[in-house]
Amino acid sequence: MRRAVVLLSGGMDSAVSLAEAHAAGFESHALSFDYGQRHRAELDAAALVARSLGAAQHVTVNLDLRAFGGSALTANIDVPKDRIGDRIGDRIGTDRTAQEIPITYVPARNTMFLAVALGYAETVNAHDIFIGVNAIDYSGYPDCRPEFIAAFERMANLGTKMGVEDRDIRIHTPLALMSKRDIVLRGAQLGVDFAITLTCYDPLGGQPGRAGRATPCGHCDACILRAQGFREAGIADPAQPQ
Repeated sequence: MRRAVVLLSGGMDSAVSLAEAHAAGFESHALSFDYGQRHRAELDAAALVARSLGAAQHVTVNLDLRAFGGSALTANIDVPKDRIGDRIGDRIGTDRTAQEIPITYVPARNTMFLAVALGYAETVNAHDIFIGVNAIDYSGYPDCRPEFIAAFERMANLGTKMGVEDRDIRIHTPLALMSKRDIVLRGAQLGVDFAITLTCYDPLGGQPGRAGRATPCGHCDACILRAQGFREAGIADPAQPQ
């Protein structure tokens, strides 16, 4: 069976990405990061998702980005709440035109995560890496764009023993051109248990290794985009408190 490394945050997008890897016939090796994020409760969700979807292995790497800060997710900066419409969905053009990148952007996070995933892939002989980035319903992060993923894939094949001596390494982004509505519908089709996922930048309660589940705040960009996706899909979000 072909092997793949799947970046798994514990949110709905990464859960569907893991399900896509399984549907494509891969033996999945899930990779999560404890990077000092304020929403560390997502790591409990990642563990549940990995077990639920039958990952062959689930590794969590400590990479404390609080040493750098610079983000509402890794520093003492307020998470934006109750933003609507284009204030969430601003696109970052390939010409690098001046558009606001939200303070929830973590500097170079996906670059670092993919680099670690690449090292993990070499050790388990996986030529495929899955990441749940999305270029449509996303918060304006430049490292979610297809151009970035394509550039990283080229680098991966130039700078690794596996890429030079063996066959090409592929970075899969199965959700790249899907709306949140489509992601919800595809996840339901693949049997993803959305009730165990956590998509929130500022959850209430619940920390990894402690009793009790975290409750989504319902007001951050991640919560608003998730709620919009379920609403447009015509499906009740099972992770929301009733």
